[in-house]
Amino acid sequence: MRLSRHCERSEAIHGRAGWIASSLALIAMTFGGASPALAQSEPPPVDVEVTSGGVNSAITIAVPAMPVDGADLALGRNIAGVIASGLRSSGRFSPLGPAGLPNYSIAQADAPAFGEWRGLGANQLVTGFVRATGPGQITVGCYLYDVGAGRELVRQGYQVTADNWRRAANKCADAIYSRLTGEGGFLDTRVVFVAETGPKTNRQKRIAIMDSDGSNLRYLTEGEATVVTPRFSPDGSRLAYVSYQGRRARVWVLDIASGQKRLLVPGLALTSAPRFSPDGNRIAYALSANGNTDIWIANADGSGAPRQLTSAPGIDTAPSFSPDGRRIVFESDRGGSQQLYVMDADGSNQRRISFGGPAGSPAWSPRGDKIAFVRVGAFRIGVMNAGGGSEQTLTDGWQDESPSWAPNGQFVMFNRFTRDGRSSLFAVPVGGGTARRLPTPQDGSDPSWSPLQR
Repeated sequence: MRLSRHCERSEAIHGRAGWIASSLALIAMTFGGASPALAQSEPPPVDVEVTSGGVNSAITIAVPAMPVDGADLALGRNIAGVIASGLRSSGRFSPLGPAGLPNYSIAQADAPAFGEWRGLGANQLVTGFVRATGPGQITVGCYLYDVGAGRELVRQGYQVTADNWRRAANKCADAIYSRLTGEGGFLDTRVVFVAETGPKTNRQKRIAIMDSDGSNLRYLTEGEATVVTPRFSPDGSRLAYVSYQGRRARVWVLDIASGQKRLLVPGLALTSAPRFSPDGNRIAYALSANGNTDIWIANADGSGAPRQLTSAPGIDTAPSFSPDGRRIVFESDRGGSQQLYVMDADGSNQRRISFGGPAGSPAWSPRGDKIAFVRVGAFRIGVMNAGGGSEQTLTDGWQDESPSWAPNGQFVMFNRFTRDGRSSLFAVPVGGGTARRLPTPQDGSDPSWSPLQR
């Protein structure tokens, strides 16, 4: 069993030249430390059938390279490439381009030649532009059109620093995804995970953070101690994780921006499997003492005294809050095998919800309707209804573990181990489909998917 499992078990413009001047007055959104912005008109309805599982078939969408004014010419192609890649990763779109598609001018961004695009077989068309708007600043326009109807569906713009162009691309892709599927976005997010290097018998484990497309990776710990199970706070600013400093598993809380960290519970108690509450004010975790492991809860800022929530003999671990914060799902072997239980957030009304083979590592969907889990033994990622039942297996790898939900509740990220000890990150759509591998520079495990960035 991998160390992480052992720890849990134990312890968004322009078309014609005059448009920018008028639309920039509408810009009012900021994000990510740059000076980004958003302007959007109300789009007309789109003739796309949406079902409970998303669009009923992959939509062919053309994403040609964007024209560029006063900025690096490569940006237009690169931004279109990121948009196309993000849409493809959802499994709901079949993007065309940017390679091999016709070029167009900035003036054509909001007045496309629909006949030309219909001839290429595109159902939808993404256009835009990149324009330098000041020293080190660019504006990225983003449009979506229904080609058959000749209608504009999305019009947004993002003002960012030139080196932050990927965020504009991902926000554009999220706007398109949301408009065509009726679901929230998931691409303008980050992923935190355990980066693993070294031989199988002496692995160095560091916490790493990257954008969801694998870019902008950096390390948050330096490998001075083994770390596992990093988990984002609801606003994406902090992490709770387990570090084996002094060979003792304890939960730490890390501020991502400053790098400052502290113990969640002072002292030498063996603590593990942390998870923030939806309001970010509390952290549930497992504490091991006197041969028993129970669920406890503490204030995330360190104030007050922790409270014990479970006391059944055996191992209670891996707590995860419901999105309303009123309930907690957790793993317990109190009935003789690992199974999933739900209780109120104060520890009352504990009841079992899984009744098949052993199950562990539960994660409550942000939509509140499902719980992801690991089918222990077979090591497959599955989902079930939040009240139990209607189990569905999502993966078929040799050893798939550590499920984490996308913020829109439509995808589950997990890590997959191979028989030679290597590990990689994957994401799979909950509605069924092929798991896709996320790019990481080295092995990765224990992923946690952030909320949408602000």
